[in-house]
Amino acid sequence: MLGQLSRRLLAIWALTLFAVFGHTNGTYASSPEKLRIAVILSAGLDHGFDATLIKSLERVKQAKPHGLDIEWKSTEPLWGDDAGDAMRLFAESGDYDIIWAHSTYSDQVKKLKDEFPEILFVVVGAGNEGLGGNQYWVYKRLHEPAYLLGVLAGRMTKSDVLGVVAPFSIEDINDSINAFFAGARAVNPAIARKVAFVGSWYDPAKAAEYAGAQIAAGADVIFQLSGNFKPCEAAKILCFGSFQDESNFSPATILSSTVAVWDPDMTWIIENWWSHKAEGKPYGGNLKEHWFGMKDGGAAFAPYHDLEASLPVDVRTEVETLKAKIASGELEIPVDLSEPKSD
Repeated sequence: MLGQLSRRLLAIWALTLFAVFGHTNGTYASSPEKLRIAVILSAGLDHGFDATLIKSLERVKQAKPHGLDIEWKSTEPLWGDDAGDAMRLFAESGDYDIIWAHSTYSDQVKKLKDEFPEILFVVVGAGNEGLGGNQYWVYKRLHEPAYLLGVLAGRMTKSDVLGVVAPFSIEDINDSINAFFAGARAVNPAIARKVAFVGSWYDPAKAAEYAGAQIAAGADVIFQLSGNFKPCEAAKILCFGSFQDESNFSPATILSSTVAVWDPDMTWIIENWWSHKAEGKPYGGNLKEHWFGMKDGGAAFAPYHDLEASLPVDVRTEVETLKAKIASGELEIPVDLSEPKSD
């Protein structure tokens, strides 16, 4: 009888410990107070791709999801073995919960993810492989605000020739370029396209050369994804920026820009980490790219700033109406990944 009572008391004690510590798959679920993130940058903070991520990190830190005290450390731009070595150092230090590798780094993550199963790894954009498990694949599509820029360009052009200068022909650049021309032709079927790829993430001289050639060929609006607006200034024509509000680079020429907003992506990643860390749920990294559009707050259309007065009221109204329809889900902009070409 005494033995039975002892066994019952022991069972109750074990169940109490389980309830308190949440034992799951060999780990104890708890409610962490801190989240430490290591960020592998690919382009540097002068580039919108990286700069917008850090701005989102700052906003999410202020929001304190789950009351977390969020800290991060970012690298200089790294690629290949250098990026892999940095990830290993971060992982081996034991100081970081998430390693956010902000570009095409799935080859490097593949060598580390199983060795460090408690770390959540993030890769971003085109060219990655969905590995699942503790690797998550974030994507950023800006085709919806690019479509709105195209509508503006189609309404504002006098020559019916539009130019685009971009770094490379890859999926998450092609989608924006194709949407830009789709928006332009939706309001002006006569639009002719001029497209040039610089072949580098940073080559201001070549970006200027290609933009100048397009202007010489009749383009009077340029969607500049390679960051040199001086040809637009010299020709006194309108330009559009990419990935961040770039109006400060050329206030007299940049009418608007596509803007990447990583807040929902960051929140999604943190929720997956929290579910694992605090609730004991296994990581379930995605095998296909995951992205948030304008209706989810993942992409935006930059303000017109000082150039707003130059826009006809009916054009502003048209763009605002379309923006509202995209945000509500009423208007869906197709994703076209084909390589854009000049007419």
